[in-house]
Amino acid sequence: MIDDDQIPESIKLRYSLYIPLLFAVVLWLVKLAEYVFGFSLTFLGIYPRQWFGLVGVITSPFIHSGFDHLISNTFPIVILWAGTLYFYRTIAYKVFFWVYLINGLGVWLFARSSFHIGASGLIYGLVCFVFFSGIIRQSTRLLALSLLVTFFYGGMIWGIFPLEAGVSWESHLFGALAGFFCALWFRHEGPQRPVYDIELEEDPEDDDDDGMTPPPHIPPEIRYIYRQKRQRDS
Repeated sequence: MIDDDQIPESIKLRYSLYIPLLFAVVLWLVKLAEYVFGFSLTFLGIYPRQWFGLVGVITSPFIHSGFDHLISNTFPIVILWAGTLYFYRTIAYKVFFWVYLINGLGVWLFARSSFHIGASGLIYGLVCFVFFSGIIRQSTRLLALSLLVTFFYGGMIWGIFPLEAGVSWESHLFGALAGFFCALWFRHEGPQRPVYDIELEEDPEDDDDDGMTPPPHIPPEIRYIYRQKRQRDS
């Protein structure tokens, strides 16, 4: 696999935007078809604990109650999925798949008896994945992304509580849980916190140094790496 550093930024950006934009186009085509032909696809939403409602695990993110609902979901899903593809290229599709599946099954198993539609569960899943993954990995760049997501979408936390009638807070809740699960599960895959090895000049007058004790100015987090390197070179 080609290293991310070898891919031009322009290509990475185009690659990251292509699939999210295509997904958004499909959402709009579905809603426009409902509007033009005068029918509703709400029956393709998730209806908990009923076999006919199980199909909604796959189809519900494509169904929206109106254009306001669709617009409110379009921009976040494009931005968050594109950001996931850009910063977590090697695991982005796996994360999206598991958020999609866990959110849908969670709603089908535990939510209220009503049709649950919309892509907001996916949005909550991606928000939580990006936020918690940045914290877990302790990478400066990914932490900055987490803070940016918090700044723009931190208010979404209230969406996981049953505060507004007609809103599937269950989709928000299970989407958030799915994102948190993926951040933990894939913590050893994808981008990691950079570990810096160092080259130190040996003091030619210090012949008694056994190579096992790093100088006092070495940061604690890389002392172990320093010792291992000195052992290999000795």
